[in-house]
Amino acid sequence: MDATFWATIALLIFVAVVIYYKVPGLISKSLDERADNIRKELEEAKRLREEAEQLLADFQRKRVEAEKDAADIVAAAKREADMLLEDAHRKTEEYVERRTALAAQKIEQAEREAVIEVRASAVDIAVEAARKILADKVDAKSGAEIFNSSLQELKARLN
Repeated sequence: MDATFWATIALLIFVAVVIYYKVPGLISKSLDERADNIRKELEEAKRLREEAEQLLADFQRKRVEAEKDAADIVAAAKREADMLLEDAHRKTEEYVERRTALAAQKIEQAEREAVIEVRASAVDIAVEAARKILADKVDAKSGAEIFNSSLQELKARLN
């Protein structure tokens, strides 16, 4: 009986002990549990990936909506600024027109007043000159009559 024989016997005893204690079933059960755990982890990873893709799509959609909203806000602000600018130009033009009209009215009034003053001065000077001339050339009674008629005639022309 040589060593090979005893090695074969030891191997058979080892295999018998392993089978007796159901080690292959335990190994198989452990491997099945490990495979189930890996399968569950893969399913969880797949679910998490799908959720992440869903969230990414939601965030991209929200980003596009936010950009659109921002563009709308900018456009509205620009329209409002343009309207305010146009309104300011219109009000400025109206103000300038009112001030110009007021200045023209004041100038016209000043011109009328100046004409009235010149006419009054001319009347006063003419009356005084006529009085002096008549006083030198005409007696008092006829001078008063001429003066009064001239004064009435001058007043009629001014009115």
